[in-house]
Amino acid sequence: MNGGGVELLNAGNATALFHSVDAFLFDCDGVIWKGDKLIDGVYDTLTFLRSQGKKLVFVTNNSSKSRRQFASKFLSLGISVSQDEIFSSSFAAAMYLKSIEFSPDKKVYVVGGEGILEELDLAGFTALGGPEDGKKMIELKENPFLEHDKTVGAVVIGLDQYINFYKLHYATLCIRENPGCLFIATNRDAVGNMTDLQEWPGAGCMVAALCGSTEKEPIVVGKPSAFMMDFLLKKFHVDTSRMCMVGDRLDTDILFGQSAGCKTLLVLSGVTTLPTLQDSANNILPDYYTDKVSDLLQLLRP
Repeated sequence: MNGGGVELLNAGNATALFHSVDAFLFDCDGVIWKGDKLIDGVYDTLTFLRSQGKKLVFVTNNSSKSRRQFASKFLSLGISVSQDEIFSSSFAAAMYLKSIEFSPDKKVYVVGGEGILEELDLAGFTALGGPEDGKKMIELKENPFLEHDKTVGAVVIGLDQYINFYKLHYATLCIRENPGCLFIATNRDAVGNMTDLQEWPGAGCMVAALCGSTEKEPIVVGKPSAFMMDFLLKKFHVDTSRMCMVGDRLDTDILFGQSAGCKTLLVLSGVTTLPTLQDSANNILPDYYTDKVSDLLQLLRP
C-alpha cells in the first residue's frame, strides 16, 4: 500500500471512528446510490446513525439537480432528507455569487441542468441558457454572427448532457467579451455514476472544453474547493475534527475532507477501485477504506 496509514475498516477502528465523530458527510453518486438505484444497506445505515444522534449531511458535486430535487430523489428511494441537509454544487454556485455580492442587475449564463437554474433563481439571480439552449444549432456554412447578452456577468458550467457547439460559443463570447465576466465551474469530476450500469463523462470534460476556448481557468465551487466546506461550517457549527467525509472519489471527496481536517472514509462502491487506491502513483490516502457504506453498520452491530 502506497504511503501506509490507510486502514481497512474493521470492528475496532469503526467503533473508534463512530465515537470520535459528530457529523458524517456523505457524497451521493456511487456512495448512497448509483443512478436511480439505492446501494444495498444504505437505508439501515443512515437510520442507525440518525438514531445515535449523528448529524448527516449530503455533499454532492452533481449539479444536475437542485436541493429540492435531490430531496425528492431521496424520498423516492425511501429516505427522508431535508433540503437543509443537502449541499449540491448547483447550490454552491448560487451561494458563491451571493457571497461576492454579484449584482442582481447582471445575468448568469448556464451551461448545465435545471438544478443550477433553480438554485440561481432561488438566490435572486436571472439565468439564461440551460437545457433550452441544447436545442439551438449553429450552421457555420451560413456565415453566422451570434449576438450575445452583454449584461451576462457570470458563466456557470456543470454537468450538461445536452452540451453543444451553440452553448460553448455563447459561453465563450460572454467570458471573452463581457468585461469582468466570471467563469465558474460547479466541479471538475472526470466521470460519474449517472446510472448503476457504468460510469459516464462528468462535468470535467465540459469545463475543459470551455477552458480551451476561453484560455482561462474557472473558479471551482464544488469539492474539493474549500468554499463548500466554509459554507457548511457556518451552517452546522461542527468542528471539522469531529466530521467524517465518506466518498468514492480520491481527488474530490477524500481531498475535500482532508483539506478541511476531517476524518475520511473511502468506499469502493463508486468510481475508485482498490487497485487505484493502492497504486504507487496515488498520493491521496483516506484514513479508512471499505467496500460500501453499510459495512460501517455491520461492524458497529456485528
